[in-house]
Order: sequence, then structure tokens, then C-alpha cells
Amino acid sequence: MMGYLMAMGPCFGCGKPFMFNPNHVPSITIKGEREPICKTCIERANPLRKANGIPEVVIDPRAYEPMDENEL
Repeated sequence: MMGYLMAMGPCFGCGKPFMFNPNHVPSITIKGEREPICKTCIERANPLRKANGIPEVVIDPRAYEPMDENEL
């Protein structure tokens, strides 16, 4: 039997809870801890990043999808 899982937590950007793949979600490191960022916040930030000459965040296609339990 094969299982899948997703993590749930608040977005560091907007604070709203969302589901994500903990191995592939975009994140920011704060005090040594990875803090997840939701797709909406990434999509909102990318035009600002581009306008400021900062590389855009590329969202891994697995970032907001369930992960195989064996990847944990």
C-alpha cells in the first residue's frame, strides 16, 4: 500500500494556512528555520522582485501537491 501526505501551516507572507509539500515548497529561512510561502504570495512578489533586479522565485511543480510518504 502506498500513502501520500501534505503539510499544513501558515504562510510566512500572508499568515493564511495552506497545504504544501514540505520538501518542495518555496520558503524563507528565519532564525535557522524554513518558513513556507504560499503560491499567492510568490506570484505577488515575483513582479516586484523582477522590477528590483532580483531573480524571480521559480515554483517547483510539486510545491503544492501531495508527496509520496517514502520521500519523508
